[in-house]
Amino acid sequence: MKELADVALNQAQSGGASYADIRVSRHKNQSVSTREQRVQSVSNQESFGFGVRVLVNGTWGFAASHIVDKETIAEVTDRAVAIAKANQAAQNRPVTLPPVKATQAKWDSPIKKDPFDVPIREKIDLLLNANAEALKVEGARFVNSRMLFLNEQKTFASTDGSYIEQNLYRSWPSLSVTAINPDGGGFESRDLEVYPRGAGYEFVEETDLVGQAQKTAEEAVMKLSAKSVEPGKKTLILAPSHLWLTIHESVGHSTELDRALGYEANYAGTSFLTLDKLGKLKFGSDIVNFRADKTIEGGLATCGYDDDGVQTSDWYLVRDGLFIDYQTIREQVMWPEYRQARKNAGLPEVNESYGCSYGDSWSSIPFQRMPNIHLDAAKEPRSLDDLISGTDDGIYITGRGSYSIDQQRYNFQFGGQTAWEIKHGKITGMLKDVAYQANTQEFWNACDAIGDESTWEMGGSYYDGKGQPGQINAVSHGCPPSRFQGINILNTGRTI
Repeated sequence: MKELADVALNQAQSGGASYADIRVSRHKNQSVSTREQRVQSVSNQESFGFGVRVLVNGTWGFAASHIVDKETIAEVTDRAVAIAKANQAAQNRPVTLPPVKATQAKWDSPIKKDPFDVPIREKIDLLLNANAEALKVEGARFVNSRMLFLNEQKTFASTDGSYIEQNLYRSWPSLSVTAINPDGGGFESRDLEVYPRGAGYEFVEETDLVGQAQKTAEEAVMKLSAKSVEPGKKTLILAPSHLWLTIHESVGHSTELDRALGYEANYAGTSFLTLDKLGKLKFGSDIVNFRADKTIEGGLATCGYDDDGVQTSDWYLVRDGLFIDYQTIREQVMWPEYRQARKNAGLPEVNESYGCSYGDSWSSIPFQRMPNIHLDAAKEPRSLDDLISGTDDGIYITGRGSYSIDQQRYNFQFGGQTAWEIKHGKITGMLKDVAYQANTQEFWNACDAIGDESTWEMGGSYYDGKGQPGQINAVSHGCPPSRFQGINILNTGRTI
């Protein structure tokens, strides 16, 4: 593999590139899907190839191929150099890369059981057994269950002298139950609140799909007779199984530096967190601290090194409620407007990337992608029961539901899987038709209490989309249950 990499790097430099890198990667995906007591699909996909990225006179060029041999690598590298030279006509300013340490490394996801070694029959049996348990609940009529697995084997080499091998895994078991009202018609669904993880098959076993199936079905049936919510301003308590998505949409996307500077405007929008707000905007209350972290075990975006060859790390985006940083890749830290904004905010000068570069395939050019982003737990002891007992009139929401957010990641609306009424410090029953509405700054400044470390849990998404052509990134978000005062509650079942 190193000999193949050297062909690209030497050819690029001979063609006039000041910098070059090559990624050779194999991507394996497996999906097993069932419904009630039958198998819907089993899918295995594998892709192998390489991509070469070059910098010529401050302009990027990229080319890729699924044929991995020395002759093709040399041809593709020449093509990347030619593309870089052609791109100079549209280059607004030359790309400058800060120095990076030459690294020889190998990094593997710390899995216990390779999911691709587990027989398909075993996976199917587990899913069908979980379905059978759910269908034992009266009123539960339909059940879908699924397992998804990903393995990414990647070799990176650059003219900086780095040679890095990584082996990444992700796993996701899921189950969804639909209950039917036999009298008046209508239906309600309940998804198992388990989200993907950077782990092996041991995560599936720990999830206990069979053991959780009955409760999932029971809550689907409960939703049929739940009381419709009364709209208005209320106290809101959000479970980690729900709050992770609010973090993703309102914090994760808004702190992407390329989005803040308009590079995603045509496709996915911009951000209200413009450079003039860096180090000055009160993003949340004093207890709100958001930390980006590409090193946490089990994180979907966790790896040893990004696709710029930069070692991953963790850093604060929001500290004590104050917005203090963005997500960056190697070339972004040299952008003069970002460096000036840090200087204006009294923040230290940075000459190193935070390691957020990622391409979702050997055929995809890497660019800035979201890291794992977490809400820090409270240092003082505080349980979910403490949050509820301290609430007079509120709603407790769990699980991922429907949502919408504007192009600047500011105004939003979120619903959940289940909603529970709180009266005088106690949960009194299930509610339906619940959604909440706020803007990002107003919402996080309304946070008045956060659970402690024992309540902290991690959720995440397999499918974070960005870029043109579009790419997919997997990312995790951890948080404790958190309480918010005076949030506008909507009744989604009522028409005006």
